[in-house]
Amino acid sequence: MKFVDEVSIFVKAGDGGNGMMSFRREKFIEKGGPNGGDGGDGGSIYLEADENLNTLVDYRYTRRFHAQNGQKGGSTDCTGAKGEDLILPVPVGTTVIDAATQEIMGDLTKAGQRLLVAQGGWHGLGNTRFKSSTNRAPRQTTPGKPGDARDLKLELKVLADVGLLGLPNAGKSTFIRSVSAAKPKVADYPFTTLVPNLGVVSVGRYKSFVIADIPGLIEGAAEGAGLGIRFLKHLARTRLLLHLVDMVPPDGSDPADAAEIILHELEKFSPALMQRDRWLVLNKADQLLDEEREERMRQVVERLDWKGPVFVISALESDGTEALAQAIMRYLDERTLRIAEDPQYAEALAELDRQIEDEARARLQELDDQRALRRAGVKAADEVDDDDFDDDDDDEGGAEIFYVR
Repeated sequence: MKFVDEVSIFVKAGDGGNGMMSFRREKFIEKGGPNGGDGGDGGSIYLEADENLNTLVDYRYTRRFHAQNGQKGGSTDCTGAKGEDLILPVPVGTTVIDAATQEIMGDLTKAGQRLLVAQGGWHGLGNTRFKSSTNRAPRQTTPGKPGDARDLKLELKVLADVGLLGLPNAGKSTFIRSVSAAKPKVADYPFTTLVPNLGVVSVGRYKSFVIADIPGLIEGAAEGAGLGIRFLKHLARTRLLLHLVDMVPPDGSDPADAAEIILHELEKFSPALMQRDRWLVLNKADQLLDEEREERMRQVVERLDWKGPVFVISALESDGTEALAQAIMRYLDERTLRIAEDPQYAEALAELDRQIEDEARARLQELDDQRALRRAGVKAADEVDDDDFDDDDDDEGGAEIFYVR
């Protein structure tokens, strides 16, 4: 199934049914009076988080959704039928944004959670509603109100406890295969991972966590180069980042250089994301002798001035991966306990989450705007005809227009 994490859709709630104007017309009953019923309410549209979905691909091609209209009121004080509500399933982790105002309408982070995105129109009133002691035969009704209509932008951020960072071919996919049952594609060339992969890591009975592998970053990713920048937003909701570094880069470069590239791109994408807890994981240790491992690790740590935890593993040989998984589980348990006991710590984490979300959305919107401007510029240049330029215009002092591709 194709992974789609951003879509735009249009939703239109049902209109309310009109009120009915009717009078009793029965034999032997004179002046029976009004009996027009109210219309039915229009159906509303909800989004519901479904844990069985992991992509927004269903909304890639079907993008317009309409709820059922309410029916018109009937005679003999019959109320029109209410329009049926429309419930649209989306993956857990979907953020709903009003495209017109860029306002976040809601965040569906739990299975079964519902969000009202378009309210159905209110029903119209029948003429029965307007009868009084001074108005015995009212001929007044009201029409049903139109349902809400809006353009929505849906953004999916995968929900994972741990996120993997690294250059292409750093061994992220091999690591996630080593510690979980996930089977992402693995090959001896870069960019084998094209979409995020999730794996559940079990470290004991009733103890597990979810790890996310995103496509590798390259230099210039924060400016839109490569694939990873599109998926960095998926790390916004992780609790811990693992920075995987190849200890023996195939091009013979310094491993610390690769680590610095990732840190630079991460900071340009979201400075707040840099404040998320990060562990350094030096991978492919099986390609070095024991004494070489220690020396290489020391060089990288000193070069980066790294203050956090450091792990040396071989994902291919599953060497050190079990100890790393156990350490991650202990960290997550301690973090959860501290959140429950320390309200200030919990609020600080919540504020950091909000900053990361805002910065990630602003950065991605900026890149989208830049792409739109480039596309518009190319289109304008393509539409220019050489015949549109008249050499005589220069003599009249006209402005010169240049289209640059």
